[in-house]
Amino acid sequence: MRFSIAINMMRRRPDVPMETIAAQALEMVVAAEGLGFDIAWAAEHHTIEYTIAPNPLVLIVHWAAHVRRMRLGTAVITAPYWNPLRAAGEIALADILTGGRLEVGFGRGAYQYEFDRMAGGMAQERGGDYLRELVPAVQKLWQGDYAHDGTIWKFPRATSVPKPLQQPHPPLWIAARDPDTYDWTIKHGLDVMATPLSKPDSEVENLAGKLARAVADNPGARRPRFMVLRRTCVYEDATDWRVPAEAAAEDTRVFNGLFYNAAGVVNGFPTAMDPGSAAPPSPEVLRDSLMFGTPDQVIDRIRRYARLGVDHYCYGASFGLPHDFAMRSLELFGREVMPCFRETTVPAAAP
Repeated sequence: MRFSIAINMMRRRPDVPMETIAAQALEMVVAAEGLGFDIAWAAEHHTIEYTIAPNPLVLIVHWAAHVRRMRLGTAVITAPYWNPLRAAGEIALADILTGGRLEVGFGRGAYQYEFDRMAGGMAQERGGDYLRELVPAVQKLWQGDYAHDGTIWKFPRATSVPKPLQQPHPPLWIAARDPDTYDWTIKHGLDVMATPLSKPDSEVENLAGKLARAVADNPGARRPRFMVLRRTCVYEDATDWRVPAEAAAEDTRVFNGLFYNAAGVVNGFPTAMDPGSAAPPSPEVLRDSLMFGTPDQVIDRIRRYARLGVDHYCYGASFGLPHDFAMRSLELFGREVMPCFRETTVPAAAP
């Protein structure tokens, strides 16, 4: 089992300085490297303070100047918002500037609110068409001169300048939800990133089943790395569960409002979805569904994920926890949980 961390810059109130948010995100990245995490992931989102990440590659290059070993990745580049030529060049440059430590996740996009502003009101469901055209075009641009005559993009012969430092290119991941995307990802030899969102562990079984069926349907294809992202919080006292569960409940209401385009956004700050329009999970349900618990409880659940074929667990760090609580959780996960899945333990912090 490998471990990574997904970190978003989130601002809930306008009186919190953006510099503070950026500094706290960087503090978490640096701490994660010290604890032995393999990858730190940055998202892409636009026009909302809920996730401040207009270009994940910029954030990754910033983080790279402060960590020396850990790899850094996009989770994800949202395909409908990019041109293949721009994507190929910017990804390649980021790979060079990070010293060849880049991992690249692509996705179809999530929020209809963003699609209405970034993609001319296109239905979010069409994002998969963009994903399946963008990624192969970018790969060909990294190889050399290439002319593209696709359904979405058309351009005459060109190549990516610069080329990636990692050859033939950085590792590529696809955010997969539906069976067709799993099948396409396997056929193209790429890795899989998935999230059960707020659903219980039965959804992790469902996602693992989709992957297993796609692998079975493509005999001879490479089995991909399979990463599952969960909002995560570890605490020593089991009675502390309400802090992350209540934060996650509010986070889920905001997410649902953006996902279903059912809530307002004022000066970048989204409002929580009206509970009357769709009943959100209760804090008690979220406690049991998300990766919340004492170290022993979390270890047991990640072991179950491993038995399902998950070989990469992503610690979802950003869902509105107080910063000191979030940092303590990260420390506990790194010191108490991760060593159970590694041959060697993380050394104790210096006094």
